Amino acid sequence: MARVKRGVVSRRKHKKLLALTKGYRGTKRRLVKVAREAALHAGEYAFAGRKNKKRDFRRLWITRISEATKQEGTSYSRFMAGLAKNNIKIDRKILADLVLNDKETFKKIVSEVR
Repeated sequence: MARVKRGVVSRRKHKKLLALTKGYRGTKRRLVKVAREAALHAGEYAFAGRKNKKRDFRRLWITRISEATKQEGTSYSRFMAGLAKNNIKIDRKILADLVLNDKETFKKIVSEVR
């Protein structure tokens, strides 16, 4: 059986891992075993963070639309029900953008829903 020398391969894997954990504090950026754990956890947090980002933006859009509809004299739930009933297919992201950047168009939509 021929002898297999893995020094180059291990070094390459370790350097790649330590490059991922660059900027971490303490031994998390220096020691391979600890860095591997830190990189795995960071990946999990990043995955969860991407999901939370979507959730947070949806909450923000709903809050903005809700406040704008209150100023127009209706509630958020009645407004969204009216959109569905009148078959107006505009998502919350676009509605929230209209609230910020184009108030006149948003007012027209609210009046059409009533």
